[in-house]
Amino acid sequence: MHTTSDTEALKRAAAERAAEWIRDGMTLGLGTGSTVRHLLDVIAEHRAAGQWSGVVGVPTSEDTTQRARRLGIPLATLDERPRIDLTIDGADEVDPELRLIKGLGAALLREKIVAAASRELVIVADDTKVVDRLGTRAPLPVEVDPFGAAVQPDFLRSLGADPVLRVRDGRPVVTDGGNLIYDCRFPAGIADPEALEISLALRAGVVETGLFLGMATAVVIAGSGGVQVREREGAR
Repeated sequence: MHTTSDTEALKRAAAERAAEWIRDGMTLGLGTGSTVRHLLDVIAEHRAAGQWSGVVGVPTSEDTTQRARRLGIPLATLDERPRIDLTIDGADEVDPELRLIKGLGAALLREKIVAAASRELVIVADDTKVVDRLGTRAPLPVEVDPFGAAVQPDFLRSLGADPVLRVRDGRPVVTDGGNLIYDCRFPAGIADPEALEISLALRAGVVETGLFLGMATAVVIAGSGGVQVREREGAR
């Protein structure tokens, strides 16, 4: 098991490796989470050294927006830059087919919108996020409209989930889009992520899920043995 300092060092190593995909002049989707914070530092360091002056970021959350601005990274919106060359983001789980669970940072809706607008999606993670089956370690976040949110748990249970409304400091967590999140545990993991995604997408009131399927072109994984890259077949 990694210590906190070990984990942060692994995240930094993964961020540095993923930054090798960046080219000057790119419109770059900026994900959300602890690993992406290291990426922002890497970008700022390159810019301070006179590199990547033409890189413009499209952030996926208010947290990333604020951090990028503090570091002096130029930003744009999707309205201004609807075509994104590359998005770099983290993940809460990665399986052997490069399917992902994301959203523990509560930015899953915007993350998926930006990822879908991107030519490439590179995921950075430490080796604790690698799983054989999605849902075995992290819960699946399901973002729902506040209207009628109370009717969703029974539906989620019918799909085999154990849903828990995400709460912080005694209050429901509200996403940047104004929605709520149910964190769904699956006792044996998710047997068929694609079928589950379809069922959730068809449910009225479900805004988005943390399943990112067939989206990642590469995953950069940092572990005690070094950094490895897994690429989706035919992604390039």
